[in-house]
Amino acid sequence: MAIKAYVLFKVSSGAEREICRKISDLDEVLEASIIYGEYDLIAKVKANDLSQLESFLTEKMRSLPSVILTSTMIVAREYKGKSERNRINAANLRKKS
Repeated sequence: MAIKAYVLFKVSSGAEREICRKISDLDEVLEASIIYGEYDLIAKVKANDLSQLESFLTEKMRSLPSVILTSTMIVAREYKGKSERNRINAANLRKKS
């Protein structure tokens, strides 16, 4: 079963854009954003299992220069927002027509 997780990053000052671009190019990354607050970046990632997630985090994410700290939160259950549900339903109706 696929694992999804959010990874929060603290990076060196001024490195936010460079690191965000680098991580967004990795196959496991679904989305990456620069954020304001305690952390500098957030990435939504997908892995086949926990061991692949662990390898990805240690070998690809934490090894990037300028990454000071990461915090990983594994998704327990995911809900689509109303607009996304409506988009999916409309697409399904078009397929049936």
